[in-house]
Amino acid sequence: MPTFINKLTVQGDINEFLAAKEAITQFMSAQPGHISNQTLRSLGEPGVFVEVAHWEDPAAHRAAVSSAEFRALVAPLAALAKPEPGLFEVVDSGARLQEDGTYA
Repeated sequence: MPTFINKLTVQGDINEFLAAKEAITQFMSAQPGHISNQTLRSLGEPGVFVEVAHWEDPAAHRAAVSSAEFRALVAPLAALAKPEPGLFEVVDSGARLQEDGTYA
């Protein structure tokens, strides 16, 4: 199960950021392939948040973020926060990187 992780460093008003992020979260939660999401806030840096979302597959996430509606919703966030997004997968304990790029 792919996990989308996005570190967001707020550079503007935190309440405006939270409102903009909520609209995106509602949209993403309704997309095909979305499983769950959670937002975390740094205890040491109150303007740093991490969004964690689980998806059925990378294609479902790609379809959601490439939509015109997503782009319209995310635009206000650009002025409020610096994103550092990425898709991740679980690496089990004891796993080793294989030549084909997978872990076993």
